Amino acid sequence: MGSLKEKAARGEVALTENALKVLQKRYLKKNEEGVVIETPEELFRRVARAIASADLNYGASPQEVGLLEDEFYRMMTSLEFLPNSPTLMNAGRRLGQLSACFVLPVDDSMESIFEAVKNAAIIHKSGGGTGFSFSRLRPKGDVVGSTKGISSGPISFMTVFDTATEAVKQGGTRRGANMGILRVDHPDIIEFITCKDENDRLNNFNISVALTEEFMKKVEEDGEYDLINPRTKKVVKRLKAREVFDLIVRHAWGNGEPGIVFLDRINRTNPTPELGEIESTNPCGEQPLLPYESCNLGSINLAKMVRAGSVDWDRLKRVTRKAVHFLDNVIDVNKYPLEQIAQMTRANRKIGLGVMGWADMLVQLGIPYNSEEALKLADQVMGFISNEARQASHELAKKRGVFPNWSRSIYKDRLEVRNATVTTIAPTGTLSIIAGCSSGIEPIFAICFVRNVLEGTKLLEVNPYFERIARERGFYSRELMERISETGSIHDIPEIPDDLKRVFVTAHDITPEDHIRMQAAFQRHVDNAVSKTVNFPNHATPEDVKNVYLLAYRLGCKGVTVYRDGSRDVQVLNKGAKTEKQDRTEQELPSGKIVPRKRPDVIKGTTRAMKTGCGNLYVTVNEDESGHPFEVFNHIGKAGGCAASQSEAIGRLVSLALRSNIAPEEIIKQLKGISCHQQAWAKGGKISSCADAIAKALELYMTRGNGNGKSGTVDVVMQIGACPECGGPVEHEGGCAVCRNCGHTKCG
Repeated sequence: MGSLKEKAARGEVALTENALKVLQKRYLKKNEEGVVIETPEELFRRVARAIASADLNYGASPQEVGLLEDEFYRMMTSLEFLPNSPTLMNAGRRLGQLSACFVLPVDDSMESIFEAVKNAAIIHKSGGGTGFSFSRLRPKGDVVGSTKGISSGPISFMTVFDTATEAVKQGGTRRGANMGILRVDHPDIIEFITCKDENDRLNNFNISVALTEEFMKKVEEDGEYDLINPRTKKVVKRLKAREVFDLIVRHAWGNGEPGIVFLDRINRTNPTPELGEIESTNPCGEQPLLPYESCNLGSINLAKMVRAGSVDWDRLKRVTRKAVHFLDNVIDVNKYPLEQIAQMTRANRKIGLGVMGWADMLVQLGIPYNSEEALKLADQVMGFISNEARQASHELAKKRGVFPNWSRSIYKDRLEVRNATVTTIAPTGTLSIIAGCSSGIEPIFAICFVRNVLEGTKLLEVNPYFERIARERGFYSRELMERISETGSIHDIPEIPDDLKRVFVTAHDITPEDHIRMQAAFQRHVDNAVSKTVNFPNHATPEDVKNVYLLAYRLGCKGVTVYRDGSRDVQVLNKGAKTEKQDRTEQELPSGKIVPRKRPDVIKGTTRAMKTGCGNLYVTVNEDESGHPFEVFNHIGKAGGCAASQSEAIGRLVSLALRSNIAPEEIIKQLKGISCHQQAWAKGGKISSCADAIAKALELYMTRGNGNGKSGTVDVVMQIGACPECGGPVEHEGGCAVCRNCGHTKCG
């Protein structure tokens, strides 16, 4: 395989082992037997050829198109720029659907609602994610004119969309993801804010509340605001703004949702207001779109834009301009899933050029992420990219014409451009793994962490910039790196020099206010919005979240996503750190043998059906007199032989562990994520094996209680925490969750 330098010398793409694994699993062509039949070089050549071919529409000769193909190829294989995942997967292939982001309208009629459900399924099948505003739907309990019945309200219809999404598989490479938005002045806003209190509801949705300027003014004044029935346009109730705001804050503190978007602020920069108001965004919130619009995204790798300790402005200019050309071409070669989307996208020609590797750039320049110097550089770098991208769009407009809706846009008296928007900061999830850089504009995820590479085999992953400096200064050792991997941070490691502690900061080494200030610095030069997660430590208070929301509003952000560490899950491998709960369950046992508790004559429990690749597995969890799990029995549908015997064996061992006072959390941790060749998707997530199903059944039992009102002690969600595919570390980014081990992502 060789080092990255050796690969580059042979003309191969200089990919890390993890990047290669992610490409093989999710991007490279496979034959009918599932065998990879494409190399990374062939993938990038396929994409470059398909995207360059659009120039034929504008009078370029085949020779000129060939030269452009080579330029696009070099830009991608040097990892200076990568387009969004659907473009890498589908360009030059039969499907040909290249967009990641879509917004669909949902009007107040049964016909419109189910048309949107159908269209969403088509988009998910093609590899895209969808955003919806449910603000036009009449509230729960309102009259239905055609039948004189009673409306069930927006949240009930959201479950229809969620169920449809669960049923759609995206070619085995991407799963459907949705954004659900409701205006803060909708009568059902309280139900919307609390709609994900139960972990088994709306698992295929991110949700955000659309906050208006009027509402934020009333929050500041401690006043009341109106709830308006969207059907009648009449005021139906008044609420205290601060009480609603505090409810949003408490829920975001509790599990990260709902997020917030500042809707009026978004519409102030709507480039085509004559076409309508923007009501929703894509699933991660960074791309506000009109109904039936899509957007094609791509990211410049800022880690590659440093030379001799300074920003390489010439290289950044060249890549920015070429990336705009690339993304404009994507619009032309794209095979859109719906004709309405094709028409709207081609009429506005929105593109979203963003960045990744920002934290890596700062490290190379010796600038702490949480410093005024970093904020100043963010302003310079994104301002430079924005100016160059707009100039590139202007040059394209001179050759190809302005976007068709130019005359209905806010640009009529300004510089003529080809694209209604040119910049977006999107989450870069798997793209940053392929590029071998830090994600988006996020801080470094962890200086060191443990990565699964084979069954039972673990690899210590060390930030390459930190490893190089540690070796140069002579303090690198395997033992030290393993100590760092326990938390991911070097902040409390005495052997690390202070100057490195200052520069190598992770997401939890900096304050939430520092996260927001960085987001705001980039937002000032971004047409669309910025995907950024504001990380909070587990001990943060709701008041801390509230202060960040208000700061984001004052600094001009268009939306905020927060994540309090451990709020959604028992984090198995997130940063390697042990939680207090784990510490309690790992106390040293008394010497001598453990004798399991005897089974009483009468015991009660509940049975849950879990869908597995071998059929339905019926898992019965019985509890002791104090209401704690005592034993587990399993019966697997019609399957016999090995499957039945294995599930029975697992049940016996789990029961033995429970009766020996082993904490259920530890049992769940050992079994969850184990994979077999027959996997299944069920409500709430992926079931990787019978062992995984048993773990999740026990987990659900602990989370939801026994059905008699008793709630358990484990605060977990199947899809968040350790990766459901490989058990690897999960990074929360911009409303999404991305596994740094295998590339699995919650939202594509």
